[in-house]
Amino acid sequence: MPAENGTPMMRTEAQPRRPEDMEDVPFVRDLAFEYGQAADVSPLIRRVVARNPSPFTFHGTGTYIVGRGRVAIIDPGPDLDEHVRALLAAVAGETVTHLLVTHTHLDHSPAARAIKAATGAKTHGFGPHAAGAGGAKVEEGGDFDFVPDVVLRDGDVVRGSGWTVEAVHTPGHISNHLCFALPEERALFSGDHVMGWSTTVIAPPDGDMGHYLASLDKVMRRDEETYWPTHGPPIREPRRFVAALIGHRRARERQILDCLAAGTTTVTAMVERMYKDVPRVLHGAAAQTVLAHLLHMIEDGRVACLGEPGFESVFGPGARQRASTRRRSPR
Repeated sequence: MPAENGTPMMRTEAQPRRPEDMEDVPFVRDLAFEYGQAADVSPLIRRVVARNPSPFTFHGTGTYIVGRGRVAIIDPGPDLDEHVRALLAAVAGETVTHLLVTHTHLDHSPAARAIKAATGAKTHGFGPHAAGAGGAKVEEGGDFDFVPDVVLRDGDVVRGSGWTVEAVHTPGHISNHLCFALPEERALFSGDHVMGWSTTVIAPPDGDMGHYLASLDKVMRRDEETYWPTHGPPIREPRRFVAALIGHRRARERQILDCLAAGTTTVTAMVERMYKDVPRVLHGAAAQTVLAHLLHMIEDGRVACLGEPGFESVFGPGARQRASTRRRSPR
């Protein structure tokens, strides 16, 4: 099957969909590639996929090489010797000028150390992994060793030979998450913020649903025409896709309010009701996302909690939701 550039490549079996997936989002899961081989996917972009498939990485980490001759590498990926060798082979004879990291999960940043040692390129990112960041049980875990040589903030720009990359801060999945815009191709490297194959896990305490929704709105107001996620295929109609993701999250909020109205008041019980058709092995990821929604809904007054919010805490309608219910009730 041809890849984006027409080169024959293998197709691998897709990983199972994650528990929060709903078919109201126009997912794109068809990806042709060969592990360890650099494939031209656009005039300025090459991709090398690491052999680290999982329910959270899809086929594996897609590391991007931007430019020709003097290049940037985006999301060097996991600490796998095979992947590092493939990346170094892909840029043989070229100069790596920048190592750009979207965020510090173990499937994104660790290979930066080996690539930096081999090439001398500086690492660039928002910052180190947050102390106490959540997600280790349902994500790939945190790279606590990564500290960027160059700190990037929202709107910062790095330039190379024939390419420009702008940092776009998109907290939510994790607080140090960046997307990278490539204006020469009206493209956005969207990391784990927006993925075509699945929704994004939001795992408290560092994952924040309110920040995530705001970051979705932020990227939807931009003018990029293609998203290149770190996992899975490109997204060619990003505004439509992001709007569907926002709608999906609002639908989950309505499900949570329905649960509370029915007397289902703990995260564990909500997961049993909301994800009854999903394999139990994936309920941990679902619970993280439900808790993230509840924390966001506590902040805006739709939900209240007895005591410290947690998986077995008792939740109920907040003052805002009770007032809304009274207004809708017949007199």
